[in-house]
Amino acid sequence: MYPENFRYTKEHEWVSVEGETGTVGITDHAQAELGDIVYVDLPKVGAHIEQGKSLGSVESVKAVSDIYSPVSGEVVAINTDLADHPEKLNTDPHGDAWLVKIKLGNPGEVQNLMTSADYLSYVGAEK
Repeated sequence: MYPENFRYTKEHEWVSVEGETGTVGITDHAQAELGDIVYVDLPKVGAHIEQGKSLGSVESVKAVSDIYSPVSGEVVAINTDLADHPEKLNTDPHGDAWLVKIKLGNPGEVQNLMTSADYLSYVGAEK
């Protein structure tokens, strides 16, 4: 359910690193808690993001929730498809519904995030 090659935050975001770029999204647990997602607010390409700081928000029929960046760096791409189809976050949160790609400012930050097994234990303990 939670890809082994991703790293996870306690705020329910994930990052998948390839080279010096991290792809960021929200977890399946997050989308399930939010309910039907109706809007996504993402930063502009070129924005500098700090680990643990808000990079945007997701709005569902229940609430608006901040998205906290799992890594620091510069936004190099945003998933423009989500502007017209935010509901994709409900159906494919670990795949096509990624949020942003960030050029890592400090690749070592990834090591401080949870593994898939750690995250599963964490969300299991939340219930």
